[in-house]
Amino acid sequence: DQDDQVLDLALRPTTFDEYIGQQNVKENLAILIGAAKKRKESLEHILIHGPSGLGKTTLAYLIARESGAGIRITSGAALEKAGDIGSILTGMSDGDFLFIDEVHRLNKTVEETLYPAMENYCLDIIIGKGTSAKTLQVKLPRFTLIAATTRISLLSNPFRSRFGAHYKLDFYGKEEIEKILRRSAKLLKIEVDKEANIKIAAASRFTPRIANRLLKRVRDYAQVHESGNVTEL
Repeated sequence: DQDDQVLDLALRPTTFDEYIGQQNVKENLAILIGAAKKRKESLEHILIHGPSGLGKTTLAYLIARESGAGIRITSGAALEKAGDIGSILTGMSDGDFLFIDEVHRLNKTVEETLYPAMENYCLDIIIGKGTSAKTLQVKLPRFTLIAATTRISLLSNPFRSRFGAHYKLDFYGKEEIEKILRRSAKLLKIEVDKEANIKIAAASRFTPRIANRLLKRVRDYAQVHESGNVTEL
């Protein structure tokens, strides 16, 4: 609901130091971003895949923040025709990021429109029909596409090959989930004892989103029963 969405944003890490877990991915991204900054170039297009709730959207925000650039957010299902992606890309600036969540749901026409945009930073627009049709080429800013998917097998090979960096997010370890819960509890201003923290982490299916959702529901229970902190029952 609306309150949960606001809380999710409040719990989202704002720096790579606050982002717990996925150490190899963070280290690789730090090198990628650092090298691009030294060359004063835009980042290569990035593909992030893995199960839902592991932090793909959060990583996209952090990449843009660390690069000091703006980011536009959309989803594969929302881009129904070529004009949808064209209107977004033409409104961006050099160095900006476009994040497409659930990119495997992209319409085939939209996907093919992205090919020249990703490779040559241009957009091919067809004017007219039949033998009188003409192709107009529109120059685009040097943007970086960050695409996220839970089903990478559904992406076509030509599309996948246009991403310069691929990152797979894995399920979190028990200690990492417990650390995430301690950070979230601090932000929510609630006391959670060690045993209760372990119990919540064990029920989280090694997924930060589920862990935070459980913590919020436990917090609701504690507040309704006027308890000052969360303890193991």
